[in-house]
Amino acid sequence: MTVLVALPVLLPLAAAGMSLALGRFADFQRIIGLVVLAAIIADAAFLLYVTDRTGPVVLQVGGWAAPAGITLIADRLSALLLVVSAVVTLAVLIYSIGQRLTDYGRERASTTFHPMYLVLCAGVSLAYLAGDLFNLFVAFEIMLSSSYVLITRRTTASRVRAGMTYVIVSLTSSLLFITMIALVYAATATVNLADLGGKVAQLPEGLQVALGLLMVIVFGVKAAMVPLHFWLPDSYPTAPAPVTAVFAGLLTKVGIYALIRTQTLVFSHDHTWTLMLVIALITMLVGALGALAQNDLNRMLSFLLVSHIGYMLFGLGVYDVTGLTGVILYVVHHITVQATLFLVSGLITRHTGTVALSRMGGLAKAAPMIAVLFALPALSLAGVPPFSGFVAKLALLQAGIAAGTPTAYVVTAGTILTSLLTLYAVARVWTRAFWGQVRAPEPDPDPDDELVVGTGNSTRPMVAATGVLVTASVVIALVAGPLAAVSARAAEDLMHGDTYREAVLGGAAR
Repeated sequence: MTVLVALPVLLPLAAAGMSLALGRFADFQRIIGLVVLAAIIADAAFLLYVTDRTGPVVLQVGGWAAPAGITLIADRLSALLLVVSAVVTLAVLIYSIGQRLTDYGRERASTTFHPMYLVLCAGVSLAYLAGDLFNLFVAFEIMLSSSYVLITRRTTASRVRAGMTYVIVSLTSSLLFITMIALVYAATATVNLADLGGKVAQLPEGLQVALGLLMVIVFGVKAAMVPLHFWLPDSYPTAPAPVTAVFAGLLTKVGIYALIRTQTLVFSHDHTWTLMLVIALITMLVGALGALAQNDLNRMLSFLLVSHIGYMLFGLGVYDVTGLTGVILYVVHHITVQATLFLVSGLITRHTGTVALSRMGGLAKAAPMIAVLFALPALSLAGVPPFSGFVAKLALLQAGIAAGTPTAYVVTAGTILTSLLTLYAVARVWTRAFWGQVRAPEPDPDPDDELVVGTGNSTRPMVAATGVLVTASVVIALVAGPLAAVSARAAEDLMHGDTYREAVLGGAAR
């Protein structure tokens, strides 16, 4: 059973090596990626079933017992996010394969995309499963190193500039991360998350606050929390649609996951976390207002991504079982919906040849399927019932009202306002891109880069992959009851970390 915990990390790494070694065989690259990601979905689904019934599954790598050794652990939260993330990565890979077949033909292989994509998937899995801060750092570095390659493939000058912003900010946050790990180890003599809970509680209160705030900054950069978000709207829109989709769907959520895990397991908050509530409100409003100012479709979606990070911070700021249940529901919803919207954006730009909303029009007549694929996730993102976004936001609103503090009430009102602003933003896209007269597609401004636009060609795999994610977001709403129950049990585990600590440390738990 414990071997299953390592498979989501080992399988994509091994497949990446094979894909790179046999890179001349295009079909092999495609098949191995699809098979491996499908296997990870099956493995993660089984881990979710086991952890929900019997508790966390722990692998002590190399037989070295915690806290000295390397621990991989799957509990309800990590297994649930692993399932959702694996489904998204598989759908995005299918979209990417369809796009490449259309643009370059079946025989032309990619020496970098498939290996780097699989390495990125391994990093995401390791982040969810890591049981100590250092291997969490390793997971982030695996994700970042592969994302550096993906974001600059067949690059242009504008993408180099955007990629440099991404690289510099990521390297700075990595330096802060490793410094934070050094400080934590110097203060506690451990980096194991289960062990840190007891050790940090024995530190002076001022040192606890300092270490906690440093972790918030480190993971806040990863999650694009305002005011640490400035890098994201300049970096994500320049990449091809599949790359942007997986970045938007997963990388910021891994930052949110790390923030939730450390702030619940390592540190303790006996009441509503006012500072986090204030940051959540600012993040929601700044992101939403920034989206309204954009004419670039991808930049608009990037600002909405930042805005909705605030919803997750809101649930963490409430800091009770109801709030964390809302966070988990919202992360599951947002991973799916945000990735879907960026894939739809890729379909739109292939038909229009531009990302400028002012130069689009008539897509509802020219491409009605794309109109449907955009409308459903857009309504879900805005929180319109009965979609998954409404279910997640309702849980957060209930948590905010139940918190009973003035700050929580203000932020609750802010979530409603942000939903209205989001609805207005996506309505602007609809009226400009889908209504009106059909416009002829604009020519590809740079035929030599990775982005092929203005062709009007979208293969069935591209549309089908996007449709799968749209369907997944609808299914999330349909199974809201069981999903909320699992999320509530995961939230209970987070609030009361004894189960996690006992699973990792055994008799040494304290």
